[in-house]
Amino acid sequence: MLGSLVIVVASGAMLGKLTAESGAAQQIASGLMKLFGERYIQWALMITGFIIGIPLFYNVGFVLVIPLIFSVAYKYNLPAVYIGVPMLAALSVTHGFLPPHPSPTALVAQFQADMGTTLFYGILIGIPTSIVAGPFFAKTIKHIKSVPLKIFKSDPIPTDKLPGLGISVFSSMLPVILIALTTVLGNVVTEPGPLRTTVVFFSDAAIVMILSLAVATYTLGLRLGMSMKKVMDIYSDAVKDIAMLLLIMGGAGTLKQILTDSGVSNEIGALLNGLDVHPLVLGWSIACVIRVCVGSATVAGLTAAGIIMPVLSRPGVDPNLMVLAVGAGSLMFSHVNDAGFWLFKEYYNLSIKDTIRTWSLMETIVAIAGLIGVMTLEYLL
Repeated sequence: MLGSLVIVVASGAMLGKLTAESGAAQQIASGLMKLFGERYIQWALMITGFIIGIPLFYNVGFVLVIPLIFSVAYKYNLPAVYIGVPMLAALSVTHGFLPPHPSPTALVAQFQADMGTTLFYGILIGIPTSIVAGPFFAKTIKHIKSVPLKIFKSDPIPTDKLPGLGISVFSSMLPVILIALTTVLGNVVTEPGPLRTTVVFFSDAAIVMILSLAVATYTLGLRLGMSMKKVMDIYSDAVKDIAMLLLIMGGAGTLKQILTDSGVSNEIGALLNGLDVHPLVLGWSIACVIRVCVGSATVAGLTAAGIIMPVLSRPGVDPNLMVLAVGAGSLMFSHVNDAGFWLFKEYYNLSIKDTIRTWSLMETIVAIAGLIGVMTLEYLL
């Protein structure tokens, strides 16, 4: 499990940390807010969350965007929860649906899905899901008052020290661009030979992330005057942030192998195959139950993968869609046993009741809308 994932997950965390520390995420947010204006500020924040959420590890992304949300709330005198939920919904969608985030990346490996196809499907489903759980849902919670704690209001990086908007978007989206490009080329170049071998090499997720990180090291680091030591310190901190996640992912791989080698997996598979439920709905449901019980979306997704694995042998089950179904289910109803619940509550200074009304319900909408998107795509395909 770790052999195929460590480079992807660690590189993704490093890229995300550099995006935050260099001010690229702030520049993307500022640029989109200028483009959309005050009237469509929620849409600007949602798109910002989606773009910077692709490279950013979720907890880092959350802590990063909260000051941006608060500064916009103070500037335009708008309710902080009302304008913040669309951005956080987009962050949550990228966390659950899109590689190189830990859970979908690990699920791609476990289900032997295709990284590029999963990413493409994830974006197709993730955009409408973000819209439903973001701007549309936010209209129902505009009345909820929040007085964010002043301790969480940070000073932004001076404008003259920020990277350009174009290079910020390019560096953040480069993994997606490379994966999409190599996926398209892989379908075009089918004849065996040096060209096909080259395309396959550069389509590997680890190579994509290493190249993206190398480019960002220059564009968002050295080019802005950072010393190599400063960039390396940022990368070191990023790896520390995901150390526990790597242990969880390794443990999930161990659990999966135990279930397989002991024959338990086959027994579970026989029981599940007897149920008259669509495999994608079944995978989603199992992830939902585990998520509500244990809190962690990553643990829910990886544990559900070990249980649902035998069902993938059924004819017609698309492993790419199963990754997204389990990913959507792993986001269901975040409550008091999830760290994200308390992050949202404390940063926004809300009551538990209002946190459930806003954060928990938003996560539930993401899970349900995600399943609807998966089933729609499955029907169309």
